[in-house]
Amino acid sequence: MALPAFVIAVLLLLLTPGPTNTLLAVSGASAGMRRSLPLVGAELAGYLTTIIPLSTFAGPWLSGQPQAALAVKLVAAIWVVMLAARLWRHPPRLGGESPVTFRGVYVTTVLNPKGLIIGLALIPPSVTSVLEPLPHLAVFAALTVTAALLWVAFGATVLRRAASARPIVFGRLAASFLLVFAASLAGRAFGLI
Repeated sequence: MALPAFVIAVLLLLLTPGPTNTLLAVSGASAGMRRSLPLVGAELAGYLTTIIPLSTFAGPWLSGQPQAALAVKLVAAIWVVMLAARLWRHPPRLGGESPVTFRGVYVTTVLNPKGLIIGLALIPPSVTSVLEPLPHLAVFAALTVTAALLWVAFGATVLRRAASARPIVFGRLAASFLLVFAASLAGRAFGLI
């Protein structure tokens, strides 16, 4: 895949709302931009944890293992439901402890199907050397940091007003979005969507 097409495809995926982006925006709204910055690293680490092994070793093996893809989707759906339940019970408070953690963003991103798409379809696979995907991985890392910062900034500026006006409603709305994502993952796992 040519680099300009790769950049466009990755940006479209990374800017699409999903569980990781919801968590970044919630953290931006509750904890602010500066305190949410470590979560950008959590997202990048989560994606790289998934993408590097896929693009270098596991791609050919996984293509013949539909049960593995099913298991990943189901585990991801269960994880997102757990995050939604946590947000429902403990809505974000401005200036307080954010319900979004480094671990939560990392695990959510590792389980995010976007990582599978990027690792299996967008990053060129290693054919002769494990170093082949490095240029694409470097561009991916820069795009991930940019998109994550945009989601945190969106939360810190736009969503912060909603969170300050009605924190319980805001937390439950964010939890509801996560439940929709979980239902979508489960539906895709069972071929319903």
